[in-house]
Amino acid sequence: MVRILIVEDDEAIANLLYMDLRDEGYQCVNAYDGKQAADLLEENTDFDLILLDIMLPEIDGYELLEYIKPTEIPVIFLTAKGTVNDRIKGLKMGADDYIVKPFQSGEVIARIEAVLRRYGKSEKRLNFADVKVDLESRKVFQEGKEIDLTVKEFDLLVELIRNKNIAQYRDKLYEKIWNEPFMGDTRTLDTHIQRLRKKLGWEDYIKTVFRIGYRLEG
Repeated sequence: MVRILIVEDDEAIANLLYMDLRDEGYQCVNAYDGKQAADLLEENTDFDLILLDIMLPEIDGYELLEYIKPTEIPVIFLTAKGTVNDRIKGLKMGADDYIVKPFQSGEVIARIEAVLRRYGKSEKRLNFADVKVDLESRKVFQEGKEIDLTVKEFDLLVELIRNKNIAQYRDKLYEKIWNEPFMGDTRTLDTHIQRLRKKLGWEDYIKTVFRIGYRLEG
């Protein structure tokens, strides 16, 4: 799973980014000042990308970028410093992209995907239990045998694996997969979940969460 470090001292912005990116299947960690981010990076450097504010307490983003460079982790600046000179400075220092506040989450996600593709870090495969999912070919294999899934069954499986052990609300899950407002009828979603369970033999893995929805356990 792609891991992203969010370094942002505005907790509301940081938490919003965390939730939006988590919903897209990314694993995120928040740091609310430069020193906390430096400590996290000292502990481990297995992050695939860093979203970095410039105006941070303790250690600012420019100084932190110098610390990050040797790790070769791609960095996207998120900042209110939006002049041309600020952008040029950030990019010349080695940032891979520069996003000016206020921003839309969709723009941030698109920029992240572009940088990850450039570095060859885009998520290509998912594994859970005895199942392997190839995201590029949209094929699913169980113990080496290809499992025939419909488009929506495949999308549901990916969403459940990316959020394993987290309860998924029926309405949010439906809107994510069908890309349309949830009108209160759960039959379509429930039927697809039942088929997915049967095709994979995952009755013990895909749990029904009373009055909420579903959770993939394991």
